[in-house]
Amino acid sequence: MANQRVVGLIGLGLVGRAIAARLQAAGFEVLGYDVSPDAMRVFEGTATQAAMQAKRIVLAVFDTADVERAVSESSASLYVDCTTGDPTRIEILARALAAKGVGFVEAPLAGSSEAIRRGEATMFVGGDSSGCEDLLGAISARRIAVGPAGMAARAKLAINLVIGLNRAALAEGMVFAEEAGIGRRQFLELYRASPAASAAALAKGEKMVSGDFDPESRIRQHLKDVEHIRRYARTALPLTAAHEKLLADALAAGNGELDNAAIILQYKRSQT
Repeated sequence: MANQRVVGLIGLGLVGRAIAARLQAAGFEVLGYDVSPDAMRVFEGTATQAAMQAKRIVLAVFDTADVERAVSESSASLYVDCTTGDPTRIEILARALAAKGVGFVEAPLAGSSEAIRRGEATMFVGGDSSGCEDLLGAISARRIAVGPAGMAARAKLAINLVIGLNRAALAEGMVFAEEAGIGRRQFLELYRASPAASAAALAKGEKMVSGDFDPESRIRQHLKDVEHIRRYARTALPLTAAHEKLLADALAAGNGELDNAAIILQYKRSQT
């Protein structure tokens, strides 16, 4: 596994598969692994537990507990963590690995899995990335260094706070417009041409109009991020608190695996 063109990828969900596509397109041999047999089966690449023995491993799992578990069960000399997770636990893990001479670089990505696949997601980099610039560059050309490990998670959570509220605001506006006699398609075009438009919300607008909620990003994953935001906030976040309830209610309604655009379903439900 000494070959620098061989990369282990732990986590073969939406983001993991998009990252794999980027790395494969750049000529890396990607060995993918996931605890889910279904994820292993649908992976378009080499799905093997041997990914855990790669010298450089990219992590694209659900949360920091999964990162910690993957690290404890593998033996890489360098980890690139694309998970949006818990800043404090990431700091602790990075320090523990550094004491053993093992590198740990944060690289969470702002953007849907499709944006990642197209190379359009923005990557926040925490830690010393000198040993993996080739990997990071293959995944995204849009990279921003934000400081030591832990800071990328903080940056990503802050950005996700705003992204999530933008989506919820569009859903609320679309529901209000529909009740006022303005169809969803017409409202989306009005929104697109107005000063209110945001790229984050527009990315989900078509799905809200069409009702196609096949996931590019999932409600349950964003709820996890919002829970981290609320846990680390030192001041009241009333909009985020309301958003957290919408997301939690959507999860309780069975919509957690749907795309984040499906928040509009819960918003309509909350009005009945």
